Amino acid sequence: MAGPVIALVDDDRNILTSVSIALQAEGFVTRLYTDGLSALRAITENPADLGVFDIKMPAMDGLELLGRLREGGGGAATMPVIFLTSKDQEQDEAFGLAAGADDYIAKPFSQRLLVARIRAILRRADMARRPAEGESEEPVPAVIERGRLLMDPARHQVQWAERPVTLTVTEFMILEALAQRPGVVKSRNQLLDVAYQEDVFVDDRTIDSHIKRIRRKFRAADNSFDAIETLYGVGYRFSDG
Repeated sequence: MAGPVIALVDDDRNILTSVSIALQAEGFVTRLYTDGLSALRAITENPADLGVFDIKMPAMDGLELLGRLREGGGGAATMPVIFLTSKDQEQDEAFGLAAGADDYIAKPFSQRLLVARIRAILRRADMARRPAEGESEEPVPAVIERGRLLMDPARHQVQWAERPVTLTVTEFMILEALAQRPGVVKSRNQLLDVAYQEDVFVDDRTIDSHIKRIRRKFRAADNSFDAIETLYGVGYRFSDG
């Protein structure tokens, strides 16, 4: 049985080859693309289970590629994505998360770390998908209703005031953690524990970027959305009032 399919997009063929070999050794199936344009066409027609995109590429960079995929609908719109960023371009991290990426890794990177993060994200995606497809006998997670918010973890579906909102796997996990206990403050570290369950090193400010992205998506459905509150120096909480 074939393993999860990983779409690798990078204009550096040496990186593509070395990462592909490492992932195949771990049981993954890889598809390689050296530019964003060819990756956009292929992934739109046949989405992978997860994408690993370099940000700095000619013609169409990783940010534009992800944005086009997220706007296109279908399976490609919700495909988890990890960005590879240049170590000397720290702003890439914020841009990548703001564009809807699930994670980022700075170059040069450990292939072991990349594999760990891929597995962590795929595990979360699988948890969201399996009960809805009847592939697991585990109890189906309960639907969460909080004011105008409706979350169905089994189907990875979110609605606000009966309007659908599309979230990445990481965004869904963060919002779910907040919505499960309205009014209770969650620190950045607590939300990191939810979003990154593997032994990986992630700046706690990563959560801020995810929260901004979540708010932006909900405000696209309802400009008055203010259910996620910031308590400066403390963390975040969900209000269903």
